[in-house]
Amino acid sequence: MAKFFAILFLALLAISMLQPIVLAKGRHRHGYGSGSLKRSQCPGQCTRRCSRTQYHKPCMFFCQKCCAKCLCVPPGYYGNKQVCPCYNNWKTKEGGPKCP
Repeated sequence: MAKFFAILFLALLAISMLQPIVLAKGRHRHGYGSGSLKRSQCPGQCTRRCSRTQYHKPCMFFCQKCCAKCLCVPPGYYGNKQVCPCYNNWKTKEGGPKCP
């Protein structure tokens, strides 16, 4: 019985270690992640990203600047920046987020 639980534990541990790798590969395939876009795709992706903000012009300006550097725009209208580390980690001089 103890052998069974030990094998089960090791199997669950192995699966939990593989899950982030599979998710990271899936994100890139769906158009997210550093380097997943071409510069020509930035305006369309930033239009989507900034479509629900009341500060459309500044959002578009900074989103396109970030997209040109990182070649990615996170999914959704807000948040989800973890799928693009470059986009997420680029900060202003004051230490705030540069990319919307």
